[in-house]
Amino acid sequence: MYVEKRKAGKNIKYYLVHSYRDKGKVRKIRKYLGRNLAKEELEKAKNNAKLHILKLLEELNTEVFLFTLTKNQIEKLNRFDKNIRIMHFNQKEWQQFTEEFTYNTNAIEGSTVQRDEVPEILGKQKASGAEELETKGVAKAVNYIKNAKEDVSIKLIKKLHNICFEGSKSFAGQLRKVEVVVKSSKGDILHQGVPFSQLHLALNDMISWYKENKNKFKPLVLAAIMHNQSEYIHPFRDGNGRVGRLLLNFILLKNKYPPINISLEDRAEYYRVLQEYQKNQNLKPTVEFLVRQYRDTLRRVTTKYKKI
Repeated sequence: MYVEKRKAGKNIKYYLVHSYRDKGKVRKIRKYLGRNLAKEELEKAKNNAKLHILKLLEELNTEVFLFTLTKNQIEKLNRFDKNIRIMHFNQKEWQQFTEEFTYNTNAIEGSTVQRDEVPEILGKQKASGAEELETKGVAKAVNYIKNAKEDVSIKLIKKLHNICFEGSKSFAGQLRKVEVVVKSSKGDILHQGVPFSQLHLALNDMISWYKENKNKFKPLVLAAIMHNQSEYIHPFRDGNGRVGRLLLNFILLKNKYPPINISLEDRAEYYRVLQEYQKNQNLKPTVEFLVRQYRDTLRRVTTKYKKI
């Protein structure tokens, strides 16, 4: 917010101005403060006007890429956060989570590595073949997000892709320069990434939205939105799902929440909630799904978890 001065004859009128985005356009709210105000009068009027503008902003819809959410809708989504038990993993639990996540996130994308093979592969000095490289790469990426101090950025997203696929994909860490389509086993188109010509704009918009809106949402809802939008954009030729799930957990960990493992056995439901977001602009199924995955994750990883 800033004070705007306007001359009107021999007088000076003062306004408090706030700029905000609404459906991709920059809009302004102006609140008249008075004219020819002394310094103390201006400061008092400014503080009163600030409260008025903040109240107006609370009533405005929040733009979420494909749709908008009212204040009431945000509050309802944020309530799902109460179903999450916050706890911190010890070293053994982190190892268990890393193995579970690495197996499942790769298996969802078609890896043939079995769950009981993961510890052996992670213990090897040198990987053999693309699948082993990606097993070690995903585990390395989990360790990276566990300790990273940076915030969400395009640079981070590219780095996660590079860590996962260095040595197994020639385009590791590089944004795509082609169009991408996701098809079902029957050949039906499930999703088409944003056109390449709009890719950089879409990613920049996603990061800008995150910076502007991250404090409006509880960590679980914020992570869900960013994960779903990353999947919608599809910034890489391949490996988008794995990077999206790492981004989800990066945001949770940054907010002192335990991470989520999305299970292979729930892949069909996972795809369904992503489709619900992309086609019907409905975020609630994703958040409900993640709450269930959270509970399953904690049951598998730690003995400290007790059913709520």
